[in-house]
Amino acid sequence: MNNKEFITDLANRTEMSSKEVSSLVSATVSAIVDELLDENSVAIPGFGTFEVKKKLERVLINPTTKQRMLVPPKMSVTFKPKAPQKEYIKKLEVGG
Repeated sequence: MNNKEFITDLANRTEMSSKEVSSLVSATVSAIVDELLDENSVAIPGFGTFEVKKKLERVLINPTTKQRMLVPPKMSVTFKPKAPQKEYIKKLEVGG
């Protein structure tokens, strides 16, 4: 589903205009991104939690050249779905 399809689907479900829904989605995403940039987690009830995690500095070895490389620390965003979504996805994976 692309952004336009998502906006249209939400507009139909909420009986709001596409323009209103687009503005609401944009504001929601912006708020989530702002919190993540401040390194705060964002919990969405019934859906899941977005968290910022720091990946530590580490050394990698190129298997071809055997050269050691230092990978600097970095921040990454992770998502943990709530239990009902997790179970639903597992059922889809198994085909049941």
